[in-house]
Amino acid sequence: MLQPSAKAPDFELPLLTGGVWRLTDALKQGPVLLAFFKISCPTCQLTFPYLQRLVDSGHTGAPQLVAISQDSINDTTYFQQRFGVSMPTLIEDPLTWATSNAYRISSVPSLFLIAQNATVSRSSEGFHRAELENLAELFTVPIFGPGDVVPAMKPG
Repeated sequence: MLQPSAKAPDFELPLLTGGVWRLTDALKQGPVLLAFFKISCPTCQLTFPYLQRLVDSGHTGAPQLVAISQDSINDTTYFQQRFGVSMPTLIEDPLTWATSNAYRISSVPSLFLIAQNATVSRSSEGFHRAELENLAELFTVPIFGPGDVVPAMKPG
């Protein structure tokens, strides 16, 4: 897994909704939080509805949150519907896993906060309540509500 201060590899992937997304272009608008996942991963199923809360906050100046699916378009669409996820989602090439390999993904979910200068400022694997709370501060919204029963950590 790429660690903080590493250069974030540029990449271009198709969007689930059509079109193409490129990291270099997105960084012109501000920091980007990349969230790699697989639909069959229970830890991803736990994490992504909480990540969606960050997107839903609509906070101006917050990082752009972009999901990267390691599954097919149909399976990813089902995942989004089932777990209420509507953030921009990219589809990884299952023949090469070029983007996942470039970021040295060994488990999912894997999160990378990319600064505008294209360096990794934070990275994490699995579900870590404290890390997600720290990321939520960038969106100026609490990620967990009073009724949420959330583990401190769950490996990916």
